[in-house]
Amino acid sequence: MTDLIEMLALMVDSANGPLRLTSVARPAAGAGQVLVKIAASGVNPLDLKIRAGQGAHARQPLPAILGIDLAGTVAQIGEGVEGWAVGDEVYAMATGIGGVPGSLAEYAAVDAQLLARKPANLSPREAAALPLVLITAWEGLVDRARVQSGQRVLVHGGAGGVGHVAVQLARAFGAEVYATGSAHSRAVIEGFGATFIDYQQSTVEQYVAEHTAGEGFDIIYDTVGGATLDASFKAARMHGGHVLSCLGWGEHSLAPLSFRAATYSGVFTLLPLLSGQGREHHGRILAQAAQLIEAGQLRPLLDPQRFSLQTAEQAHERLRTGAAQGKLVVEI
Repeated sequence: MTDLIEMLALMVDSANGPLRLTSVARPAAGAGQVLVKIAASGVNPLDLKIRAGQGAHARQPLPAILGIDLAGTVAQIGEGVEGWAVGDEVYAMATGIGGVPGSLAEYAAVDAQLLARKPANLSPREAAALPLVLITAWEGLVDRARVQSGQRVLVHGGAGGVGHVAVQLARAFGAEVYATGSAHSRAVIEGFGATFIDYQQSTVEQYVAEHTAGEGFDIIYDTVGGATLDASFKAARMHGGHVLSCLGWGEHSLAPLSFRAATYSGVFTLLPLLSGQGREHHGRILAQAAQLIEAGQLRPLLDPQRFSLQTAEQAHERLRTGAAQGKLVVEI
């Protein structure tokens, strides 16, 4: 008889319940999986929605261990897995969705297809901040819009999680980048190399006239949703402009877009985790992005405060209240 091996994890038992630190059974790597010893777990707004019982699209019923992003080291190799060795440093968006236990724990058994090697120039804390927002930005700009050198790209919410990565990614592909935000986010947006647009002071017509001579932007990435997506339709370039949104879940009139002969794409980053299809593409995105990161073309914006499993509640509260000044990460 084998003794049960346990690990520490943070559980949420019911909607809006506390993060409860407890011992649970440590998983083992099944076929096609690797067991990752987690060093850091990224905190995302979706974690808070799941915790509040409002993230139905993530299909993560409570009670659950939360945490979608992780960085750590390979501790065990499952049957049929090739290309990985015990001790390899990895990062991934691989847990906390579709009933899979999350990364607010000491270990996680994850689909090997979702993993990529951690960028050598990032700490585990930095790497854990990136996977969800990086994949979301990449799927929009690279996979859907085919961003190219010389294009004018507008990112709505350029200082946010997806937004600050989208700004850097578009610049890495040679685009001329503009980003909206409020006045207090100007330094962050300009620090990443984008032209700042104060959405509270300029109308769509005004910033389209000022920055594109009225022609409109080649690519617009909406990371805000709602009225911002409607504004995006009005800012697209005629004859070929492309609007993307990772929050296009409302009801919107497509008339302004249609009258410009422009196009729209929705981005739903969770789909491969929920459907099981296309997971290897997520791993490839993170591997390709690691090359940009190691070349100094992309870096995460981290909140200066540090958190552990014992203080993770404070990280959730900091995100919930809007006090975060960058991505939040819990170190395990």
